Amino acid sequence: MKVVILCGGVGQRIAVETKNKPKPLIKIGKLSIIEHIMNIYKQNGFNDFYLLLGYKGAKLKKYLKNNKRYNINFIETGLKTGTAGRIRKIKKYIAKNENFHLTYGDGLTNQNIKKLVKFHNKFNKIVTMTVVRPPARWGEVKINKSLITTYKEKRAAESGWINGGFMVLNEKIFEFLKGNFFEMLEGKPMEKLSKQKQLVGYKHKGFWQCMDTLKEKEYLTSLIKKGTAPWEN
Repeated sequence: MKVVILCGGVGQRIAVETKNKPKPLIKIGKLSIIEHIMNIYKQNGFNDFYLLLGYKGAKLKKYLKNNKRYNINFIETGLKTGTAGRIRKIKKYIAKNENFHLTYGDGLTNQNIKKLVKFHNKFNKIVTMTVVRPPARWGEVKINKSLITTYKEKRAAESGWINGGFMVLNEKIFEFLKGNFFEMLEGKPMEKLSKQKQLVGYKHKGFWQCMDTLKEKEYLTSLIKKGTAPWEN
């Protein structure tokens, strides 16, 4: 199966790191985050990558083009293209009714990707999305008449699931990507898939963390330094 990774965004919320390089090249320990992501797939037996380039894509291509560990295809998708528009650029590489992986270039997980594929095949829908409970950013407080009655430290949210990336898509997805090239996959296409009962969620209760902010980058780096990075173990 092909692994498609969205690598074209600007990464404005971590601009201190992305001023001179694309977000996927931010280092987590000795490796860039894109290498960590590709390693997750490679460890599960998938090593045929299609990187959808955009912002400072030439730097990403230069960094990885001589790396023999991965089979990489670099696809230029434009600077301001939306996620749906970027995916449309690979249509010619996907055979009729073929399944392929899709994820973002800024998220890490310890999930079993092979089980995700089995789950997708079982339900036989157009899109299977890994859903996760978002990590809480702050301690939770309950208050009564100015008195704090309960305080709980940061922990994973107990309710609600969000898109964690790490999806499996069928070639039929392209029937839902017929808007302009600025369209986002996470908008109308996903809403339409849901209404037509073609979108299923694979619940992952293990480790998952995106890297949207400098604080999140520092957290992931700390796991590497401690030797406790779940996606490597």
